[in-house]
Amino acid sequence: MNAPQVFDPHGAATAVAADPEARLREIPYNYTSFSDREIVIRLLGDDAWAVLAELRAERRTGRSARMLYEVLGDIWVVRRNPYLQDDMLDNPKRRAQLIEALHHRLTEIDKRRRADLTAHGDEAGVDRAARVDTLVQAARRAVDDFKSEFQKTYDLRRRATKVLGKVTEKDNIKFDGLSRVSHVTDATDWRVEYPFVVLTPDTEAEIAGMIKACFELGLTVIPRGGGTGYTGGAVPLTPFSAVINTEKLEQLGAVEMTELPGVDRKVATIFSGAGVVTRRVTEAAEQAGFVFAVDPTSLDASCVGGNVAMNAGGKKAVLWGTALDNLAWWRMVDPEGNWLEVTRLDHNMGKIHDIEVARFRLDWFDGNYAPGEKLLRTEALDIKGRVFRKEGLGKDVTDKFLAGLPGVQKEGCDGLITSARWVLHKMPAHTRTVCLEFFGQAREAIPSIVEIKDYLFETSKQGGAILAGLEHLDERYLRAVGYATKSKRNAFPKMVLIGDIVGDDADAVAQATSEVVRMANGKSGEGFVAVNAEARKRFWLDRSRTAAIAKHTNAFKINEDVVIPLNRMGEYTDGIERINIELSIKNKLQLVDALEAFFKAGKLPLGKSDDANEIPSAELLEDRVQQALDLMKRVRTRWEFLRDKLDLSVREAQHYLVGLGYEALAEKFADRADAQPDATVFHITQDRTIRVSWKQEIRAELRQIFNGGEFKPILEEAQAIHKKVLRGRVFVALHMHAGDGNVHTNLPVNSDNYEMLQDAHKAVARIMKLARSLDGVISGEHGIGITKLEFLTDEEIGEFRAYKQRVDPHGPLQRGQAARRRRSAQRLHAELRPDGLRVVDHATVRHRRDFRVDQGLPALRQVQAGVRDPRAARQPAVQPAQQDSCYLVAGRGVPVRRADPPRRVDQALGRIQRRRRSLHRLSQMRDAVSGEDRLRRRDHEHAQSAAQNGQEEVQSGQRGRHVLPQRDQSADHQPRAYRDDGHRLQGAAPRQRSAEEVREEADGAPAGDRRQAAGHAAGDPLHEQEDAGQPAEENRARVARYRGQQDRPDHPQSEDDHGRHGSGVLLPGLRFRAAVLAGGSRHASHVVGSGRANRAAAGLSVLRLSAARLGPVRQG
Repeated sequence: MNAPQVFDPHGAATAVAADPEARLREIPYNYTSFSDREIVIRLLGDDAWAVLAELRAERRTGRSARMLYEVLGDIWVVRRNPYLQDDMLDNPKRRAQLIEALHHRLTEIDKRRRADLTAHGDEAGVDRAARVDTLVQAARRAVDDFKSEFQKTYDLRRRATKVLGKVTEKDNIKFDGLSRVSHVTDATDWRVEYPFVVLTPDTEAEIAGMIKACFELGLTVIPRGGGTGYTGGAVPLTPFSAVINTEKLEQLGAVEMTELPGVDRKVATIFSGAGVVTRRVTEAAEQAGFVFAVDPTSLDASCVGGNVAMNAGGKKAVLWGTALDNLAWWRMVDPEGNWLEVTRLDHNMGKIHDIEVARFRLDWFDGNYAPGEKLLRTEALDIKGRVFRKEGLGKDVTDKFLAGLPGVQKEGCDGLITSARWVLHKMPAHTRTVCLEFFGQAREAIPSIVEIKDYLFETSKQGGAILAGLEHLDERYLRAVGYATKSKRNAFPKMVLIGDIVGDDADAVAQATSEVVRMANGKSGEGFVAVNAEARKRFWLDRSRTAAIAKHTNAFKINEDVVIPLNRMGEYTDGIERINIELSIKNKLQLVDALEAFFKAGKLPLGKSDDANEIPSAELLEDRVQQALDLMKRVRTRWEFLRDKLDLSVREAQHYLVGLGYEALAEKFADRADAQPDATVFHITQDRTIRVSWKQEIRAELRQIFNGGEFKPILEEAQAIHKKVLRGRVFVALHMHAGDGNVHTNLPVNSDNYEMLQDAHKAVARIMKLARSLDGVISGEHGIGITKLEFLTDEEIGEFRAYKQRVDPHGPLQRGQAARRRRSAQRLHAELRPDGLRVVDHATVRHRRDFRVDQGLPALRQVQAGVRDPRAARQPAVQPAQQDSCYLVAGRGVPVRRADPPRRVDQALGRIQRRRRSLHRLSQMRDAVSGEDRLRRRDHEHAQSAAQNGQEEVQSGQRGRHVLPQRDQSADHQPRAYRDDGHRLQGAAPRQRSAEEVREEADGAPAGDRRQAAGHAAGDPLHEQEDAGQPAEENRARVARYRGQQDRPDHPQSEDDHGRHGSGVLLPGLRFRAAVLAGGSRHASHVVGSGRANRAAAGLSVLRLSAARLGPVRQG
């Protein structure tokens, strides 16, 4: 079969075979999770991708295709990098150069097309030329659109500043890159579109005017609090969006005894603004002797406004319900910009679904006035209690319509929550915490949850003990958190329950606790009781560390929550175990494939032989390779049988199992078939009677086959293959709010592994289907957002869609969120493709990629994008697919994670913004580039300098901070680069040349360079401070070091320019010098702009160093 060929109309007639696997990522500078297909469709359209796919098979040299991909890559990297966008907006000349370079490449492609048409005028040649012309014309339209975007953005920013400036301070209107990057995603890591602007109102009164202003500007509003949502509710889906961050609305009142409408006694309540962190409300309530019932796992980061919009819950929900159950009233701004206050009438001080009818009063006030001043209208809303949750479930947030109740469960689609008053509760006087460890199968232990809850429900009705919380951890979570078994059994528990039992009668609480422990004993469990506060805190500590489940994937996981009826929880756990077994066997079979490929490839690594005479490898190996291949075949047959026959009864399967190598278990199979006639292969795999084991079934056998020191490298390579394949294994771990059946189903994944992500998505789909089949729902706390929309039916979303159309016909709020017309899952994922999660199309080939095709890629752009050189030995702290094209760099090239950058990076960027300097002036970010090696070296050099000239002082304990008023006058102002082993890289960061040196060098330079040098001598505001007061001797020494540097070896250079640091060319007339950036050892030296380009060297790099192939600048 012919391999794909490299397409080039003007190339050689002989076809050059391309890679055997068609690469998903040929567009350069793409550090997002979009594949080439998705980028081409976004920029050129579906038809262009179809044409490009056809031409892929007809490639010759690939030059035209490469130039087209370069055009798309330059457009894409600017569109996905707000810092580059700002730099281009600030520099019209540079922007014009970029557009000119893009058109130049397209013109070159067209020239090659015409030349090929002249040389090959047959029908096939004409057809090929027509298709190439179609792509060129589509690309020109894309370039024209790209060009016009800047002016449109500039005009809209000016208009937005004017309009929004009437309702808030201009400092609260943020167009800068840091603000936009920080608000592009939430806890999902989905990145669809960057917001146009981020608004940070100072007071609640500004919100109404902001929404009206955004409606006037044509911007859709995205409400945002702490950004802790797991379903993408705060993710912008359109570039013309305004994120309103409510974190400044931190008003928190004191606990007050309040009269509520329809309640015959005063009730403890507390007022909070939408931006108050949940933990602060909890602490304020505790100080007054009360309990705040809403306690999601994210209470240290989530905000009150999001708790209302999502109807958040937590472990206390089993006693007092979720957010809706505990609201006295809440205030919001509707899509028309008016105030809407929703007041709960006849509050039952408990779970809302327990009452027959829930009554609410809706009061609208004019948004042009302060909240509550000018009443517009009032409505009453009565909702039957059973509507709020599916019958038999403790939680259910899948009904976004919720009988038309504004704000709650709407996820910001019908208004923006600004404040709320909460009902508080009184915790009983006595509390005991129980920890129950179960050592049997999970399905056998799960019924104890129902027994415990039913028993304590009966005691509570009689005024006795009450269940205040019951949490579940499965075996995988227990191992992840490093759980220390309390039992003296020589076994690890399969499941643990931790619960609080409370009451005002100490004896009743003690009796109930003893009965709960007795129930656990009847289910192969043991119970332990904590009485004092310190012991109870230790019991709950393991529950607070559940994030450890994803420690092997850099804290990256897919977190889905479902709600299952408690009486069917055993079936759910069995279903999850089946998914885990299938995923495990799949991963093991992938290991067999990889090992087979290794042994079949030949040239196995061998160690040194003890024999003085070298033994030929063929003689040494003999038939060992064939034995290994036979082993792989036997193991594959065995594991495939288990995978395909999980539902086969043990009685029917035992004969086959014995024949497949399980002879030693024949007696156990027979006994199990007699004792449990319904037992299947799944059950004996689940309880580990049969183990699918790499160690026992493959590694041990390979050690027998390749026994001896000469074969040690083979065994080491097999172990390395296992480690690599194991990294892609998907598993499902469970922890739940056991009291109400809310199960958090977590799938840790490596986001740079495409196949792993696909397996995880398929598993999620199976989990949702499983939950529905057991009469459960697909969400109990996290909401629907954009990640679960595909799992709702048209009937389930239809009422909410009609409600959204009625209250928000023009769509200023959350345009494109769950109110959109339901699409197929495939279409939906294609439209909502993220940059860091869910679908990571490039990851399959990312690390197999031939990086020679990117020799022109400046590492500076990788630093701008926050992406380390993939060839570096040490993996980044955040996986590549989790990085978008504008993450910053901290440490030695390690990207800053998500929207929560370290304070030092934040401060450095703030200084740059305040001084109106380019964000790409990386020397200004030295505080963000930390590292023990850099600090030690800097301290040492500063101390020496201070001892010699007394110009500066280094105080002990301050990590080498300067105490001089002018820090930039330091002789060590430039960033340095080090290898991971702490040694200095060849070539230091270039110092700025003195005015005398600039003039001396300018005398012999071409005219263009003299103009540039003269401009520098006249004083560059970015360098004046650095040059001031520095001795000429130091500058000459720096120039000598600078001239002794070596350019990056893989950087494109012409033969005439090799080794000369001032001759790298982006475009004719522009010259560049070298600079050292902090990063990996391969980032030692890169070419960046000098002269005027020093204001934003990184921005200029978008013109591509590969343009240097145009040739050197003519001199003289």
